[in-house]
Amino acid sequence: MDNITHTVVGLGVGELVQRSLPAEPDEAGQRTRHRLLLTACAAASNFPDLDLFLTRLLPDPLGYLLQHRGHTHTLLYEVPQALLLVALLWLLWPNARALLRRSQHARAGLGAAVVLGFLLHIGMDFLNSYGVHPFYPFDGRWFYGDMIFIIEPVFWVAFGAPLIMAIGRPWLRWLMLAGLAGALCYFAARGYLGTVSLAALLALGAGLACLKAARRRSRRAMALALLVSVGFVAAQGVAGTAGRQRVQAALQAADPQSRIHDVAMTAFPAQPLCWAFVSIESNVAAGSYRLRRGLVSLAPGWLTPQQCPSGLLDPPPHRAAAPGVELYSEVSGKLAELRSQADGNCWLSAWLRFARMPAITGATASDMRFATTPRGNFTTLDLAATAGRACPAGVPAWTPPRADLLAR
Repeated sequence: MDNITHTVVGLGVGELVQRSLPAEPDEAGQRTRHRLLLTACAAASNFPDLDLFLTRLLPDPLGYLLQHRGHTHTLLYEVPQALLLVALLWLLWPNARALLRRSQHARAGLGAAVVLGFLLHIGMDFLNSYGVHPFYPFDGRWFYGDMIFIIEPVFWVAFGAPLIMAIGRPWLRWLMLAGLAGALCYFAARGYLGTVSLAALLALGAGLACLKAARRRSRRAMALALLVSVGFVAAQGVAGTAGRQRVQAALQAADPQSRIHDVAMTAFPAQPLCWAFVSIESNVAAGSYRLRRGLVSLAPGWLTPQQCPSGLLDPPPHRAAAPGVELYSEVSGKLAELRSQADGNCWLSAWLRFARMPAITGATASDMRFATTPRGNFTTLDLAATAGRACPAGVPAWTPPRADLLAR
């Protein structure tokens, strides 16, 4: 997820932890604990992304693909990160250090905020189609949630509205609420949010803000925000599964001889009916594999695929594969050639430790999941430029997502 989402959710969960503990006996201690728990949970919710500083350990694009969401996004390596964060808070915050020495509730709250923050980061990164490998070094496989778009305004609104209403200065509350509403309207104007989604988000924000205004010192609004977020994730999980089943049925009907290895589902923001997908299939008899990119609407009678938010649609041409399922582009190749290239090019072999949907065309390799990102496909590897170069050193041992295709 984006770091705004990590921060907002971390602040919200930190606030919920704070309000779930008995109050400190003095007002100054209560204020310090409040700031400490929110800071700790928000920092922990972002801390693993410090691996962006490690991307220079490998040349582009391997550095970003293999180091980001790398070791700092594993359960084992979250332990030293958590200890480092607690040590920094202890050393750099004298008032918090004094409070922690005397208050058992503050110590328990800090522990809960830090643990929850780190688990939230991995858990939320799991929700989209990019993937994480949390069990390394015991298991190097990638795991993909395929449920939530990488920037999801539902989380901004659910946690943001109650947090804003907890601000003491009324003018600042109104300014930030207006900023949140303005951001939603901006995304709608750019074609990333549909009208119905925009209206639902504004209504959700208004409802949570009113609840928080009526109960300023209550945790009910934040608990409801958490419940809404969990319910949204669950609904997206059900919708994504239904969408994948429709895609698989349509593709299998079109080509019964092919085996579908994987279908990567990418959600639209705040719109559970619209999903982009990339599939990868193989035909052992023909010795070939194929990737297809498309769009599926779960309610085509009410919302056709081309009526999904326009800012996230692939450019035409497109063709219907089944009611509600449309195909945009296709890349195919020979299995023997793919395996030969992977064996003969150490750069490609390293790149395949990331690529879930490897599209190799001409002298480039790119992951088809990111074919239409605004700044171009950041996964693209120039195979011609790797000729004669020494193999990259220090490649992480993630299991290649397409080990099923590479195995002979």
